Amino acid sequence: MRLVVLCPHFAPDTAPTGRVMTRIVEELAARGHRVDVVTALPWYRHHRVEPGWHTTVARRKSTAWGSITRVNPFPGDDKGNLARRAIGFAGFSALALGGGLAAAGWLRRADAVIAMSPPLTMGVTGRLVAWAHRCPLVFNIQDVFPDAAAATGAVTNPALIAAASWLERISYRLADAVTVLSDDLADNVAGKLPTGQRSKVRMIPNFVDTAEIRPGGRMTRYRQELGIGAEPVVLYAGNIGFSQSLELIVAAARQLPDVTFLVNGDGSTRRELEAAAAGVRNVRFGDFQPADRLSELLATGDLHVVPLRRGLAGVSVPSKTYSILAAGRPVLAAIDPGTAIPRLLAESGAGVSVPPDDPQRFTAAVAELVTDRQRLTEMGSAGRRWVESAASPSAVATTYEALIHELQGGRRAQ
Repeated sequence: MRLVVLCPHFAPDTAPTGRVMTRIVEELAARGHRVDVVTALPWYRHHRVEPGWHTTVARRKSTAWGSITRVNPFPGDDKGNLARRAIGFAGFSALALGGGLAAAGWLRRADAVIAMSPPLTMGVTGRLVAWAHRCPLVFNIQDVFPDAAAATGAVTNPALIAAASWLERISYRLADAVTVLSDDLADNVAGKLPTGQRSKVRMIPNFVDTAEIRPGGRMTRYRQELGIGAEPVVLYAGNIGFSQSLELIVAAARQLPDVTFLVNGDGSTRRELEAAAAGVRNVRFGDFQPADRLSELLATGDLHVVPLRRGLAGVSVPSKTYSILAAGRPVLAAIDPGTAIPRLLAESGAGVSVPPDDPQRFTAAVAELVTDRQRLTEMGSAGRRWVESAASPSAVATTYEALIHELQGGRRAQ
């Protein structure tokens, strides 16, 4: 098959969704498919184009399995300026449209287009590219927008929310299939489609590369670099934004002075969190680490926390959970009960969950877990076993391949 993939991040960009799509492409290529990727110049880490990458309108590189076209993402340094980011996403989507039309060549049409959201504008871009190539569109949803932004208060303008909701529903209807990461997200998306189209929503979870991310010893070089000793480390690694209730970490740190709480990453609310943690000596901050240090970073934590504000589990699935389990580390999730991540932790034995936005329950759970090193080890081992059996890149790529063949068969039957 010849495939066109439209996504906002791709290796060597460091965004988690970029790592996911990069590995899916690699797996599809290994099956003999040609893949033409249209993505952005690397920009995720600092919300500006990385040094060494010229901010040209577009640049294309041939690969052994197809091509990579990179276009300017129009990034902005102010991560909290949603209007500026929306303009940037629209500009990127417009350039991606041109790249998608040209990627597989006008005379050699693609067999399918896979477009990833966010940004939500990629749904329309993907549909236009798919029409040009007369092929089906698979719309991959990582987070349900604008629900997540509205629920966190990141977007409050009623007109903007209404416009985004309209675009969201149109994008779902235009796609031949909509893939989501959990049953909770599937219910959310299906509820926004006419009854006759709800079967197009498919649940295909993200995965983790268990060969790349492996368990390691807790006394890492990264601990030494940050000046952290042998005390228990509770780690949050990832985006620091509106969706994550990271004030729970500050509250727990005030009550547990013998535990170091490490927040590793960046995002629109990092400065606010640093201000809230001022004077709390056992809260430490670290910056994003390169991909080749991911296993070391994850091994640094004795216990990882995955917090998500109340009401968001139906619109977002923290994919970092899979990487934590691959590293053989246990998870404490502060997420809506009965949703995807709490269910995963209960079924695998890889961690525990508490209700979201509850500092007392969160602090009590941390205090109980960090004093039982044997239990932490057992939960970490259980998580590693689970990802090895249930979340491999090969299985996910095979599912996408089967879905595309199904969509092609349906079109031929029409």
